Amino acid sequence: MIRHFLNLADAGGDAIAAMLADAMDRKAARSGWPKGKADSDAPLAGHTLGMIFEKNSTRTRTSFEMAMKQLGGDSIFMASGQMQLGRGESIADTARVLSRYVDAIMIRTDDHAKIEELAKYASVPVINGLTDLSHPCQIVADLLTVTEQGKALPGLEVAWLGDGNNVLNSIVEAAGIFKFNVRIAVPQGYESDSLFIEAAQAAGAQVTLTRDAAAAVAGADVVVTDTWVSMGQEHAHNKIAAMMPYQVNDRLMAGAKADAKFLHCLPAHRGEEVTDTVLDGPQSLIWDEAENRLHAQKSILLWCFGLLG
Repeated sequence: MIRHFLNLADAGGDAIAAMLADAMDRKAARSGWPKGKADSDAPLAGHTLGMIFEKNSTRTRTSFEMAMKQLGGDSIFMASGQMQLGRGESIADTARVLSRYVDAIMIRTDDHAKIEELAKYASVPVINGLTDLSHPCQIVADLLTVTEQGKALPGLEVAWLGDGNNVLNSIVEAAGIFKFNVRIAVPQGYESDSLFIEAAQAAGAQVTLTRDAAAAVAGADVVVTDTWVSMGQEHAHNKIAAMMPYQVNDRLMAGAKADAKFLHCLPAHRGEEVTDTVLDGPQSLIWDEAENRLHAQKSILLWCFGLLG
């Protein structure tokens, strides 16, 4: 059976826990090494990852390329506009062709239906590097970042501020898997996908929705936000105006627990969704979080290849 990683549920709790443990072990074992040096076991030697990008990327592209390099494998970058995919070749045909060339496919796209079709017709693992619906690789990195701080996931209180987007959908999905709670503070009309919330609640997580940013953050262990305007979105000025009451600033963070941590998957629009003082402050884990994309994705790749969990 091919192991696709389109959402967190494709792996499940036990496999994600194994990913987190493997990521921490591999990260520790590399301490002080040059970044381009392969892990001692080079588990993906001889394997190649094909990477399709329909959206611009800094962290996703670099972290996946370095993940394959550190695992002993190779990667191929493909911008959709430079492929026949960008000239009308079908997703199904692209999946069939690439499956003959590479050992796994990662795609970053604006439409989740595309990755589902890619996985349907591919004969190799397909990994979600981001879609409009979800961002599971980011959330494995976030879980890794939080657990590195000694915080247990069950019962954790997570506050989300701002836009109910794909990252939030995956956080809510993780809450259902690991039994932590999410307080969502978003303006009217910017709620996240109700199906993710209902599934998490059915699994035992407490997921609450409020219009009050301070109420969401009160007593939180982790405070999370994301950019309010994604690439290509229209009517940005109207959206930013609606979001301003949900800006993460020092006043808001003061309402969280004294040892609360701040996460942001980046890129950040400083002065909009978060202030400089929070982003660069002592509670911020954003640089660890960004680095952990690399370590988390190495373990995701190993799971997809059947070498983990």
